[in-house]
Amino acid sequence: MDLNYLFISLTPSWTSVAMLIGYFLYLATVGSILPGKLVPGATLSDGTRLHYRCNGLLSLLLLVLLLGVGSQMNLVSPTAIADRGLELLSTTFIFSVLVTLMLYLVGLNSRAKSSSLKPHVSGNLIHDWWFGIQLNPEFMGIDLKFFFVRAGMMGWLLINLSVLAKCVIEAKLSQSMILYQLFCGLYILDYFFYEEFMTSTWDIIAERLGFMLVFGDLVFIPFTFSIQGWWLLSNKVELTTAAIIANCLVFLIGYSVFRGANKQKHVFKKDPKAPIWGSPPKVIGGKLLASGYWGIARHCNYLGDLLLASSFSLPCGISSVVPYFYPIYLLILLIWRERRDEARCAEKYKDVWAEYRKLVPYRILPYVY
Repeated sequence: MDLNYLFISLTPSWTSVAMLIGYFLYLATVGSILPGKLVPGATLSDGTRLHYRCNGLLSLLLLVLLLGVGSQMNLVSPTAIADRGLELLSTTFIFSVLVTLMLYLVGLNSRAKSSSLKPHVSGNLIHDWWFGIQLNPEFMGIDLKFFFVRAGMMGWLLINLSVLAKCVIEAKLSQSMILYQLFCGLYILDYFFYEEFMTSTWDIIAERLGFMLVFGDLVFIPFTFSIQGWWLLSNKVELTTAAIIANCLVFLIGYSVFRGANKQKHVFKKDPKAPIWGSPPKVIGGKLLASGYWGIARHCNYLGDLLLASSFSLPCGISSVVPYFYPIYLLILLIWRERRDEARCAEKYKDVWAEYRKLVPYRILPYVY
């Protein structure tokens, strides 16, 4: 690719800025007014807890409907995102840098004492900007952490749909593109159907909001998780019937493990006596679930995540490593995160964790220590 062309493509325009601002304004507006289940978050150290309005699925479906109608009326181009992909990438990256610098400055000057807003300052500017200073910063009553992860997941689907529209218009639609779009679409819709489960994840409960999370939500998720779609737009892949069936099985198994494990954990946190696979749950030390998927491996949900990521890339065949960026990255990330989780749990639960490790010796893969 010509470097001059690449530079021009990455240069933000007022159009890309307007698209990003319009997107955020839509999410802020409908997120506040559309009906949705009000889910209590985890109890924080000061005894308080946030409440999250989980109307992401309705917000997403309404947005797709409005964009579809707008496209039919020639008010918006269905390929607007695909045509300005690199431009939107750089615009969103610059926004992430600016908003996290603002979060850093606001947090630095905060005198709040609540667990959500109390500043945690190390004195290292890079560290505090990267990891964040405040746990749950807000803007005009909107919890920014929950808002950004919602924006990233919806953005992923919008990019995919725009790439799909471009593929159809250019008469390049293939079985590979259909499989990729189907798997990603189902995964994202499922995410928002179970959006309340997000409220019990580590990122929401314990991570402070800094560049790491904001960049991950707004840039990394939508723009790198969609690499397969971009790749298929320029590369034709013919899949055999056996390959299609195998790909579907990988997706279904991955989904079953991922969703099943996360659902069991979420239900257990809400009701520790709720049955798991039809039987009373086995609990270690009154704290740790050792039934269902969590009795097979200590981080079995990571296995499901890896299988799902692989199913998004398998439609691209094996001629290039580029479409496998996501599963390769995820493998490295989850191995690191699993080690971090192990250390944190050992420190938090002490003897209870040691007992759990004896009962469930496998880490991510069953029968693999």
